[in-house]
Amino acid sequence: MVFNSLTFLVFLTVVLFVHHLPLSWKHKKWNLWWSSYLFYAVWNPPFVVLLWISTLVDWWAGKWLAEAKTPTRKKAFLILSLSVNLGLLGFFKYGTFLLENFQQLLFLLNMSFQPARPDIVLPVGISFYTFQSMSYTLDIYRGKIKPWGSFSDFALYVTFFPQLVAGPIVRAIDFLPQLATVCKATSAMMGWGFFLITLGLFQKVILADGIFAPVVDTVFGAVQNAGLIDGWIGVLAFSSQIFFDFSGYSTCAIGIGLCLGFTLPDNFRFPYGAIGFSDFWQRWHVSLSSWLRDYLYISLGGNRKGRLRTQINLMLTMLLGGLWHGASWHFVIWGCLHGIFLIVENGYKQLFIGKSAIRKDTSAGARGFLLALLTFALLNVSWMFFRATDLSSSFILLKAMTLGGSSDLGSLLAPSEITIVFLLTPVLMTTHWFMRNTSLEAIAARIPWGLRALIISFMIISLVLAPGEDRAFIYFQF
Repeated sequence: MVFNSLTFLVFLTVVLFVHHLPLSWKHKKWNLWWSSYLFYAVWNPPFVVLLWISTLVDWWAGKWLAEAKTPTRKKAFLILSLSVNLGLLGFFKYGTFLLENFQQLLFLLNMSFQPARPDIVLPVGISFYTFQSMSYTLDIYRGKIKPWGSFSDFALYVTFFPQLVAGPIVRAIDFLPQLATVCKATSAMMGWGFFLITLGLFQKVILADGIFAPVVDTVFGAVQNAGLIDGWIGVLAFSSQIFFDFSGYSTCAIGIGLCLGFTLPDNFRFPYGAIGFSDFWQRWHVSLSSWLRDYLYISLGGNRKGRLRTQINLMLTMLLGGLWHGASWHFVIWGCLHGIFLIVENGYKQLFIGKSAIRKDTSAGARGFLLALLTFALLNVSWMFFRATDLSSSFILLKAMTLGGSSDLGSLLAPSEITIVFLLTPVLMTTHWFMRNTSLEAIAARIPWGLRALIISFMIISLVLAPGEDRAFIYFQF
């Protein structure tokens, strides 16, 4: 069940109707609990069992962690939580990848091994809800929170349907307290929530799917025939597609949460206006980047153990961040590139401390904008590896983008497609640049109500008239 479908519209209408009936808070939470399991079961009912496993293991591990009298016992219960969650994630997401690479290693050693294909199906959203559930036991282990008193509340935290399958990844410390008292959506929350749902669907259906996806599919579906212009236009189109697709999902999730009376964290903060890659990761998929920072990078030592160790920690964090996105070597390369970018940027800041053009006090000037352009250009190179279907396709397209491919300029795309991407990409980047230090709420507050009504009407009419193609959100595959 995807947000951009009539089925979900009916589902959400029923959930909101029941949620706003004069029922007790307990019964409203039960409505959300059952609705969340139904929402997930539509994809593949047996995989609900995995949700139950993560929920039960982390619920009891959290209790045992708080009751443990010795550091050894605390570590044992934390290892239990991590082993179960990462074990499930490793088997379903990386089992086939590890088996294939083991076969390749044996082949290099002149050995043959032909096991039966496991044909493992990846449960939708497993990367998101395992990280979310693990954060609960990790925070208890670190003493940031205490075990929650209600199992049904914790189960709802793990399965809350608006952000269950593609984030934002919510921390227990932020969500569970909202369940302690009645969450009632005010008229302002309902109005802003419906606006965000409309905006998110417009980003997904009209911009990501309607404008950019056809260009991306054409180029990445025939990389062997791509030329220089094809390559760059295809990658620029994907940078727009993935932003509007993923930001559209997060915007919808936040809007649905508001309509139910819940506050979910922002996941995107105009990332293509970023100056440097540390700034980018504070703006792109914020819930994941902050998770990796707090639970992985800092646990590895962060920047507290010298320059060399800091660089190693940055690289390991980004490599694992790349693998989190997918079990393939082109995702590893994507993570490696971001690790290199962060290491170079970190070294530049240390070498020119006090003079860096990346400092906030100079970020609004011409040098800041040029650095933002450089950041955006390098991002597009990394996006090429992210979108490619495999590592060989990545290098074929990289060759086309640098040296030209089968045709010097390209013959895959129509002039109209090239023109649209060429014109809209600067608009997107410039918009992010001018909005980088503000918020959508602040901008909306400055727009006259008549113009706001016109914008909302335009988005609704566009959605109604859009072709009825229900493309899944890109991040569902992660």
